[in-house]
Amino acid sequence: MDASAARGWTSPPRMPYDPRAVNFDFSADQKALREQARKFLADQASSARVRRILEGAAPYDALLWRGMGEMGWMGTAIPETHGGAGFGYLELCVIAEELGRSLAPTPFSSTIYLAAEALLLAGSPAQQNRWLPRIAQGDAIGCFALAEGPQVATPGNLATRVEGGRVSGVKLPVADGDVADFAVVVAADGDGPRASLFLVELAAPGITRTAITTVDPTRSHARVALDRAAAEPLGGSGQGWPLVERLLDRAAVLVAFEQLGGAQASLDMAREYALGRFAFGRQIASFQAIKHKLADMYVGVELARSNAYYGAWALAKDARELPVAAAAARVAASEAYYQAAKENIQVHGGMGFTWEFDCHLHYRRAKLTGLMLGSARRWKDLLVARLEAGAA
Repeated sequence: MDASAARGWTSPPRMPYDPRAVNFDFSADQKALREQARKFLADQASSARVRRILEGAAPYDALLWRGMGEMGWMGTAIPETHGGAGFGYLELCVIAEELGRSLAPTPFSSTIYLAAEALLLAGSPAQQNRWLPRIAQGDAIGCFALAEGPQVATPGNLATRVEGGRVSGVKLPVADGDVADFAVVVAADGDGPRASLFLVELAAPGITRTAITTVDPTRSHARVALDRAAAEPLGGSGQGWPLVERLLDRAAVLVAFEQLGGAQASLDMAREYALGRFAFGRQIASFQAIKHKLADMYVGVELARSNAYYGAWALAKDARELPVAAAAARVAASEAYYQAAKENIQVHGGMGFTWEFDCHLHYRRAKLTGLMLGSARRWKDLLVARLEAGAA
């Protein structure tokens, strides 16, 4: 008799090893999509194209946006019944990673991760039929108007209000609010801390939009002032905040893949420079300090990749683990991208701080994406709260 049997219990039988049961990688078709997207963006979203938006007056690359529409990317996760490709969220995650790698200056995240997702979650059949086919074709740009300044928005502190089908207030900042055709607006509805979602056409009377400057001008932002603008309910009255939380969780996974792509690009850039730069007759990649920086970047990127893949699974399956998986992916990707972008500059030395080198492009995007859905600190608090709730 072994020790376990003597204690009154026996070990469970060993299950045969099945490598398919632990395969968290993308399929061959999804990898082919990644290669196609990477090739397209390398040609159509080079750093020269990104700099054209950074240094020019255009808010986004309209030619690139049109090309992405022709590739069918906007309709990746939109059902075929609404004019989309009907692939799914795993394919959308693949595209998001390549968009982050290339720093594509387009309103993709605002339109697809937020506006289109809000329509899919809460839109009526009429609202979906009106907007989703146009989004899938790249003919409509949407945005999500939640923030009202630097404070964290909550149902109790929303100053934007709806009365009699008219919305009034100021939303700031609104990503792509200066170029969007419509906005999903979060506003107080009725007495007490009640919030609802509303669809607002931004060309309608009573709306003033002003472009604002951020750390990353390749992603435009605006101040949107609403003065009794026509507002169409999206979802049930007073049900807006649970929808906001679901929407942000879904967007967090997709933005995490953009951050993952940017972090990997920063690591690749640093590695390539370290291998090609010589000092004291040696590659600087052979210096211990540089090795440690690259190793730390690699660990952060791979940790973010693990959490992002978990989030992608939860999003694709609409699993009950999605809130925890989304928060974990958001925190890991935000920290990995910022670390990789910052250390990429350090590996390049003095040259990394110059305008001519591309290091600052990823640093700008890392700072921006780290705030666009709420700060990493907020998502850490959410992660802790959700883990505690699960344990309870």
